Amino acid sequence: MTGVIGLTVSLISLGIWVGLFLVWGQFWRCDQRLDDRIVSSAQTETPLPAICAVIPARNEADLLPTTLRSLLAQTYPGPLQIVLVDDHSTDGTAEVARQTAVALGQSERLTVLPAEPLPPGWTGKLWAMEQGTRLAQTLSPVPAYLLLTDADIQHDPGNLWQLVAKAQQDQLDLVSLMVRLRCQSNWEKLLIPAFIFFFQKLYPFPLVNRPNSPMAAAAGGCMLIRQAALAKIGGIAAVRQALIDDCALAQAVKGQDRQGRIWLGLTQSTRSLRPYDTLDTIWDMVTRTAYTQLNYSALLLVGTLIGMTLVYLVPPIAAIAGLLTGSWLIALIGFVTWLLMGLAYLPTLRLYQLSPLWAFSLPAIAVLYTLMTLDSAMRHWRGQGGGWKGRTYDISAGSK
Repeated sequence: MTGVIGLTVSLISLGIWVGLFLVWGQFWRCDQRLDDRIVSSAQTETPLPAICAVIPARNEADLLPTTLRSLLAQTYPGPLQIVLVDDHSTDGTAEVARQTAVALGQSERLTVLPAEPLPPGWTGKLWAMEQGTRLAQTLSPVPAYLLLTDADIQHDPGNLWQLVAKAQQDQLDLVSLMVRLRCQSNWEKLLIPAFIFFFQKLYPFPLVNRPNSPMAAAAGGCMLIRQAALAKIGGIAAVRQALIDDCALAQAVKGQDRQGRIWLGLTQSTRSLRPYDTLDTIWDMVTRTAYTQLNYSALLLVGTLIGMTLVYLVPPIAAIAGLLTGSWLIALIGFVTWLLMGLAYLPTLRLYQLSPLWAFSLPAIAVLYTLMTLDSAMRHWRGQGGGWKGRTYDISAGSK
């Protein structure tokens, strides 16, 4: 990479990173967090709102003794009911859930609902959530908020209390947390923090949380939504065909008029226990929705491939090629851009308590994610859609 073209491309890449660093919502700071002190300020409010947690569960018997227990052990002092929708599990999920509640003496707080057959036009998870939210409306007292959470999430004991306090203090319709994903295997250490980094770059949390911004996003593992806000958009049915259902729900709640108030943040204390020990498991997780994120557009796919190359690959290529050819200006620009890239990634690495040295691997990580996105498109073109737990979804033709 030498000459005028090499210099121009290198400068473009540098300009992009300067813009990302200074302008794009400062997404990289990882500073959108719940404050523990928010609970203290909310403790004087009475009566506390009733909450119903809705958990779609499909073959989660291994994790429920830990994750369901974490919900039953919440410190939230207000009324809390839990509805677990057993989505045609074959591993005894329903019985394990009941046994977990019995062991804690909390049977009266748990309702296990067998899911009805999956109708056309729905994804399995959303259909389970729809049934759970319907049942929640029949409970007494009727819940003011619904906690929509996944069966693999281990909640910090004070998590629900903090979510409710945040929602009430800031009059929010939707409060969501990007939980801490499991990061133990080498593949997880390489790819999982980058997944969070890329998500924040795509949906800068400060912009999501700004009322006058059109940006909307949520993290489906942990979402507290006001019952009235969900009813206003037509319930879960409003996003029934969405594979990226959390962001679709956030967009619907915020609305085109931006009247809905949402907040999205990070947490280290509430975490997902879902293991991604191998490259294959992470690959499948990403390819399930990557092309959906591009609205199934071949043009956007080409733009993404070019953009990922320009943003993540040009800096190290320019730095190394410049050194080898004696093009010192190009080498300098490449190294400066690579350094900016690494600095932007450092807060995410700190969030996952990893060595700063992992920052230098971001270009290689970007190559892998680019290949995953391309594979996601190829799977869609082959009609495989988004596969999850034995189901394959072809959104253009309904669920299979």
